[in-house]
Amino acid sequence: MSPAEEAQIKQSARNGWLLSLPAIVVLTIAASGPLLIILLYSFLEGGTHGNVVWSFSTEGWSSILWTKDIFTDSYVWADAHLAIFWRSVKLSLMTTLITFVVGFPTAWFIATRPPKARAFWLFLITIPFWTNLLIRTYAINEVIRVEGVLNLALMQLGIIAEPLRLIYTDTAIFIGMAYVYLPLMVLPLFAAIDRFDMRLLEASYDLYASRWHILRKVILPIVKPGIIAGSILVFVPSLGAYVTPRVLGGGKQMMIGNLIELQFGQGKNWPLGAALSLTLLLIVTVALLYYVRVANGEKKHG
Repeated sequence: MSPAEEAQIKQSARNGWLLSLPAIVVLTIAASGPLLIILLYSFLEGGTHGNVVWSFSTEGWSSILWTKDIFTDSYVWADAHLAIFWRSVKLSLMTTLITFVVGFPTAWFIATRPPKARAFWLFLITIPFWTNLLIRTYAINEVIRVEGVLNLALMQLGIIAEPLRLIYTDTAIFIGMAYVYLPLMVLPLFAAIDRFDMRLLEASYDLYASRWHILRKVILPIVKPGIIAGSILVFVPSLGAYVTPRVLGGGKQMMIGNLIELQFGQGKNWPLGAALSLTLLLIVTVALLYYVRVANGEKKHG
């Protein structure tokens, strides 16, 4: 490569950086700025009436796992925090699983329809996104409450003798999140299945493979990127959900998002709220890094 060509490449790269400089500045200020503030708050002391005291402290981080006993001044496990973390992870994993179980047949059905019919079915899937999340959550509340549609229908059919107490439980939160995030699983699965070569199914049947083996050995490995993408899109917002646990959990069955809001609000413990926010961010980052690793592995193996 001649010196003139090298100079031209360097100039082109320099121009590219200059053109992207405004976007870099905006991202740095709008995204990294608030994150750095939260990181700073997590290492400060909490104020008496909220806010922070500008004195270095790691109590915000230690309070995630340990809390001080008011009688003995000794540190014990923060059982409430651990229970909330466990509930958040458990419900998020359950939501991801049930949306996959329901979403995969739905996506397969849509992908195997004629092209004109696919648009109609995809339209039906995306309709919930036209409605505010809070309204959709209250709609589920009306369905599963004691005098709701579900209990009235089951009692009219004689299936149950008295109403089911679903509202303000983990089950209610699980149902609400599964309903809210189901489209986020269906759409990536549809995109993956839509690219699936159906001739592979014919070849598998010609080789006398059973339906279970075709699903496990042919279909699932090929649509695996869509499964992972859908799982990430469901798991990440489920883990940090606030509205659905607040409405369907009644403020008692809290998740991580509710716990963070409580620390910045009534709890007036901003360092702990900041530390919890960063902990949630770390969990989400690990999930995203796993997705990137698996996606890169798929590319390496063709």
